[in-house]
Amino acid sequence: MFSQPPSALSDGRLPIFVFPSSLKFYSNDQATHKQVLTMYNPYDISLRFKVLSTSPRKFSVVESEGTVKSKCRVDIVIRHQDICIDNEGVGDKFRIQVFERGRRKKIGEKDIPAVLYPSKEMDDTTDDRFETMPISPKPPRTDIKNLPIQNARPADTSGPGLVVILAAIMCIGALMLPTQGDKGSRLPDYLVLTVNQKLIAAYVLGLITMVLLKT
Repeated sequence: MFSQPPSALSDGRLPIFVFPSSLKFYSNDQATHKQVLTMYNPYDISLRFKVLSTSPRKFSVVESEGTVKSKCRVDIVIRHQDICIDNEGVGDKFRIQVFERGRRKKIGEKDIPAVLYPSKEMDDTTDDRFETMPISPKPPRTDIKNLPIQNARPADTSGPGLVVILAAIMCIGALMLPTQGDKGSRLPDYLVLTVNQKLIAAYVLGLITMVLLKT
């Protein structure tokens, strides 16, 4: 499904997919003292990973090194071992380094911030803070026409256009075509796409999906 571009492998910029993107521990909730990071590998190669930390004495990681097979995922269990008031509010980080299996050169990495809070009520990052807007001076009164509801313009309930749907079908079809280098393909050369062409099709399909979700 995903073919890694050669430039990303050589430059060490391979996108790494990890969920969640941050870890939050709460001193008064023992259930949160153990967190799980899930690493996904959508690529066509097996990946070897290594977990690093800015505070290795605070945490324990089950299987800090391992392998993620192609089109698979692994769960990385992280425990906070030093729950105390001195560590509350201190920002730590985990770094997941990724290597191509059988090679030592790093091809990507991702940082995961981790913070210990006294309680969920003290977590000021859970929700955005909204404040009341200032009241603007009232403008001079003018005659405002009140139209009956039946004369109001109905909302546009039309669905996505035909061009958008056709573009989505073309992108899906492009992703299903064989890639250069695949063996056993019987299709003509003009139907065999390069990795970059498939990446462009996947990107366009993602944009179309966002448009369809908003309609």
